[in-house]
Amino acid sequence: MIPLRIDAAAVEPVSVAELRAYLRFDSDDAGAEDALLQALIVAVRASLEIETRRILVPGRYRIALAAWPPDGQVPLPLSPLVSVLRAGLAGVGGVTDLAEGLVRPGPDPIEAPGLLIDPAVPDPAGRTILIEVAAGFGGDGPPLPAPLRLAILRLAAARYEHRGDEADGIRTDAADLAAPFRRMRL
Repeated sequence: MIPLRIDAAAVEPVSVAELRAYLRFDSDDAGAEDALLQALIVAVRASLEIETRRILVPGRYRIALAAWPPDGQVPLPLSPLVSVLRAGLAGVGGVTDLAEGLVRPGPDPIEAPGLLIDPAVPDPAGRTILIEVAAGFGGDGPPLPAPLRLAILRLAAARYEHRGDEADGIRTDAADLAAPFRRMRL
């Protein structure tokens, strides 16, 4: 089961204006570097998502299952998990929505995100189980922690200042900022 992102937020956790202020840019350049700064913010956010194994912008994800898990739990690699938006059974005739509450977020949506399945769920009987969830910091989820926001600013600034001319010395600083938020695997 691989969650598929079906909708993403249009807003990054750090704006171009915030990065411009962090870099102490003059306001008279008419935004000549704004496209580059936006690309750097997106790239840095994506690399920190990989580093921390957390989603730094809100999004909507779809999960497809062939059968209900026997233990009634579906662990998800989506931290923080915000809510279950829709659950249903998809067949030839379309999707039949399940009653609200039959599929719900587990007790720890940040450190152990997952879904709890009520034993009263109907048997899929050859149909595909579709579940849509909201996950990520911001939006309806928890706010982005300040150290991760600072890591985005520092990494983006370093990438801007050292565009290929030397090794990335700030990598360890940003990794240190992100380390407390990294989800560990066993």
